Amino acid sequence: MLSFTLVILLAFIFIAGPYIVPHDPLKVQMDNRLQTSSWQHWLGTDHMGRDLLARTLAGAKLTVGVSAAVLAVSVCIGVPMGLLSGYVGGWLDRLFMRLVDAFLAFPDYIVAIVLSGLLGPGMLNLMIAIITVKWVSYARLVRSTVLTEKSKDYVTMAKISGLSPFKIMMKHMLPHVTGNVLVLSTLDMGKVILMIASLSYIGLGAQPPVPEWGSMLNEGRAFFYHASHLMLVPGLAIAIIVLLTNLLGDSLREHFGVKKQKGGFS
Repeated sequence: MLSFTLVILLAFIFIAGPYIVPHDPLKVQMDNRLQTSSWQHWLGTDHMGRDLLARTLAGAKLTVGVSAAVLAVSVCIGVPMGLLSGYVGGWLDRLFMRLVDAFLAFPDYIVAIVLSGLLGPGMLNLMIAIITVKWVSYARLVRSTVLTEKSKDYVTMAKISGLSPFKIMMKHMLPHVTGNVLVLSTLDMGKVILMIASLSYIGLGAQPPVPEWGSMLNEGRAFFYHASHLMLVPGLAIAIIVLLTNLLGDSLREHFGVKKQKGGFS
């Protein structure tokens, strides 16, 4: 409950913060550039005089919001694929496994970087690249759970009762995978945030002057020695939200009784 409460509190701050902070995150004021903390600018200003707190809060809506959208789409693709593959089996399952093996042959970051480079810089292309590599883990997780459950007696009784395969998957299979998917998506939240921030840091994500934590780190890199707060503030924001989502994921894993295994959960 503590980790859940802290995540909800941070989400409220990220959503309401830009409406509370009086500064425009995109407004350039060269007379106020590289200022330290003051009553007017609580976290100081960047190299173009923009309020750092306002940009951090605005960047949270983009970084965290895009991460949540990526995970939502990945779940919506991966769960149905895993259900169909695990329950139907046959050629569909073999085709799915070959596709999964192709994606798992390379690390997620490498594939995401290659796809982002091919599609070009921008948040939409970055989202497409990450979704392409993330849905596989959810599909594989759901498939393994369905393979375990479909051999049990209650599924046999459901078939004898005349339930269609679709109803069996929705009524009996889906509830068994919900806890695992929720735990994995919560733990993946921090990974996706780091992936988005790191790819934006190298110029494949959000483009200036859009405030995004990874691009803010890149912008502050040149001023680290005499204005270290330009990198410390977004870096701490990333570290805090990743830590809290991981704590929440571990708590949910204990709550649902999910055991961590090699290649997923059970």
